Amino acid sequence: MTGIELAAAGATGAVLLAAGFVLGRLAARRGRRLADLDLGTPVERATFHTLHTASLAAPPLRAGLTEDTARKAAGRLRSLLGTEALCLTDRGAVLAWDGPGEEHHRERVRDLVAGTLASGRSRSAHTGCADDCADAECPLRWAVVAPLTGEDGVLGALVAYGPRESAVLARAATEVARWVSVQLELAELDRSRTRIVEAEIRALRAQISPHFIFNSLAAIASFVRTDPERARELLLEFADFTRYSFRRHGDFAQLADELRAIEQYLALAGARFGDRLKVTLRIAPEVLPVTLPFLCLQPLVENAVKHGLEDSAEGCRVVISARDAGAEAVVTVEDDGVGMDPEVLRQILRGERPSASGLGLCNVDERLRQVYGAEHGLVIETGIGAGMKVTVRIPKYRPGVHPAV
Repeated sequence: MTGIELAAAGATGAVLLAAGFVLGRLAARRGRRLADLDLGTPVERATFHTLHTASLAAPPLRAGLTEDTARKAAGRLRSLLGTEALCLTDRGAVLAWDGPGEEHHRERVRDLVAGTLASGRSRSAHTGCADDCADAECPLRWAVVAPLTGEDGVLGALVAYGPRESAVLARAATEVARWVSVQLELAELDRSRTRIVEAEIRALRAQISPHFIFNSLAAIASFVRTDPERARELLLEFADFTRYSFRRHGDFAQLADELRAIEQYLALAGARFGDRLKVTLRIAPEVLPVTLPFLCLQPLVENAVKHGLEDSAEGCRVVISARDAGAEAVVTVEDDGVGMDPEVLRQILRGERPSASGLGLCNVDERLRQVYGAEHGLVIETGIGAGMKVTVRIPKYRPGVHPAV
């Protein structure tokens, strides 16, 4: 190999080494950029960790402040604050403790939180650990006590323990306690909503019971001598209908169950009105499993029967249909009875004019809007002498909407 060739080879090797070094630097830099993209900066990672921990603590608290929910949430809250120990109390007792020192600090908690429970204000205090603590190395020297509040005032307290007085811990504990209080207020709202729904169902049951039960029993009694077998069948239908209508569990039911109860209602109404009442059902099988608010359709059918027959000397046809509409099931209840002035109907639905049947329509409309949103209220088409058609659109899936088991 000549000197020129050797020099060329050496230059080539140098270029390759330089290129390798540059590529290595670029790869390392790219790797760092990918790492930053995947994991974020330390601040971003800390923010993500905080939000993730808060999201894990929220579900137990949304069930209210109890010993079980406090125990499930205490560890997450302690992680949020980074404290040595943390406890949650109600107004009378310690509900949960997370961290060391419980055996020789728990008995002091009641005195520690008394001032906060009375005033509703956060406070920092020495734990008294230096005076009589059996553990010379105990890190629980200082505590921040922050109130947990709800609609009824102070519900309890959050106590965060640290080795020394800290303004940062005091502020952080107060903010976390406020966040916990928001979750507890949301839990109270959930319970209030449940009570409202239960009250509305009770109102519907009260509307059904006196009028319908009396007429049904009277119709059954009329067949006892002339047609005992039919009287027996109607009595069984009556028993099944009332058992379903007055069940004590679940805010929701499957469309199939609601329609079965409606068939029982119509069988009893048919015994009373005879051939004057004609019913047509057009039900798509694929919508039968759809879940909807319990006792939601029966008031619509009762309203159709009332305005179709009780307010008219003529016969009446009631058509009940349920069809598949993609993400929704569409249910309609239509009668060819006397109908109603649309303005009068609007007054009834606004509560400006009393009406027994209007109570049922208002109740159903409000419940549908509460569960599915304002766009899913009742759509009613009517006119004097033109009958009435009520349409309900039911989403096939909505979080939290499922039948009782």
